[in-house]
Amino acid sequence: MLNLTIKSLLLLFLSFSCIRGFSQDTTGKSVPPIWDLETCLQYAKSNNITLKNLRLDTKSAEQDKLLAKSAVLPDLYGSGSLSYNHYNRNTNGSTSAINSSGSYGLSSAWTLYQGGYLKTDIKQKDLSVQSANYNVLVSENDITLQITQAYLNILVDKESIIYNKDLVKTSTAQLAQAQRRFDAGTVAKKVVIQFDAQLATDRYNLTAAENAERQDKITLRQLLQLGDARDFDVLKPDTVLSDAPIPSLMTVQKYALENRPEVKGAELAVRIADLDLTKAKSGYLPTLSLGAGIGTSFANDPTYNTFRQFDNNFYQQAGLTLTVPIFTKRQNKTNVAKARIAIDQSRNTLENTKTTLALTTEKAYITVQNSKTQFTSATEQLKYNQELYRISNEELRIGTANVYDFYQQRNLYVQALQSFIQAKYNAALAARIYEFYLGVPIKL
Repeated sequence: MLNLTIKSLLLLFLSFSCIRGFSQDTTGKSVPPIWDLETCLQYAKSNNITLKNLRLDTKSAEQDKLLAKSAVLPDLYGSGSLSYNHYNRNTNGSTSAINSSGSYGLSSAWTLYQGGYLKTDIKQKDLSVQSANYNVLVSENDITLQITQAYLNILVDKESIIYNKDLVKTSTAQLAQAQRRFDAGTVAKKVVIQFDAQLATDRYNLTAAENAERQDKITLRQLLQLGDARDFDVLKPDTVLSDAPIPSLMTVQKYALENRPEVKGAELAVRIADLDLTKAKSGYLPTLSLGAGIGTSFANDPTYNTFRQFDNNFYQQAGLTLTVPIFTKRQNKTNVAKARIAIDQSRNTLENTKTTLALTTEKAYITVQNSKTQFTSATEQLKYNQELYRISNEELRIGTANVYDFYQQRNLYVQALQSFIQAKYNAALAARIYEFYLGVPIKL
């Protein structure tokens, strides 16, 4: 009965512990319902799985660096053995006995010279840590651009929902007006059906816009590593466009080629490859190491005192070992040749990285100019079509407009509005990306 009570209390304690732990975990992962772009970017830098793994790669590289530094130190190992032997004491086998024996010792080895390999390895591991940090920065930049694109897509969806709701509201009022005129006998049934069909189309477009927003929110949540966030939404800024002049292409390219982490990482890769060549060449040089050891042994024999054996059998040894490579079956020559190949490959990668970055910045520059021009044209287009649509609405209200002409003008207005919204956010995104290559943080 007592055992049962103890088990029950233990289970109850574990249950409360699990509940408490779950509560703490949920609280720790609580997220705000409304996110601005800066919050999204900061959260992703802390919680994105890709970035977490890259930071772990950096920690692994740091451990390799510590191991390389420790390689210049002597090691120390302890050893011990104990064995038992069974044998017959008399020749007739009437008496048997068990004897024990053992040995214990300490040994150490210290590499004094290895052709400069150890010092070179420390330098290389230090560069590898820096390279791993640059990989984190490269991934942060990529995720920043992806999040900004996803965020602006949601803003486009929100504006599409707004104007689609307005179209549904307008179509509903126009349908009601057409129905009243049909009831009064001033229009044909065909007109009412046309308005009815248009209302159905507008509702469909509204649903499609709402679904697009849901899908784009899921995309952004995936980038943020947000699993359960049903109330997730983004904050719409007051303005997304800036009147500030864009910097020149030469300025952006110069800064990017000197400071972008992908270029820095590629440059480090060349230096790491150079150190690999130095390490490979050290294989031709001799290795000098110092070894030392102490130990003792004993045998459990009645004729000898065990403790006296420890003293009598105690030994010490020390010595130098020189290893000179004479014939290594082409191993050193192959290592040197492959190291030279790796240097050429890393230099090609660096050149390709710089070329790609230069072309990317130039493309971003052209995109900014085109997007600004398109936004200006879209603004003008919307201005005129909005006025024509207003006039068509008024003519329809007083009954002087042809339904076909009205819908033609309405479609032109909708297309102009869609183009304006897309052009506005394309211009904002293009400007932010271009300035990002200049080291300007992305903000809305």
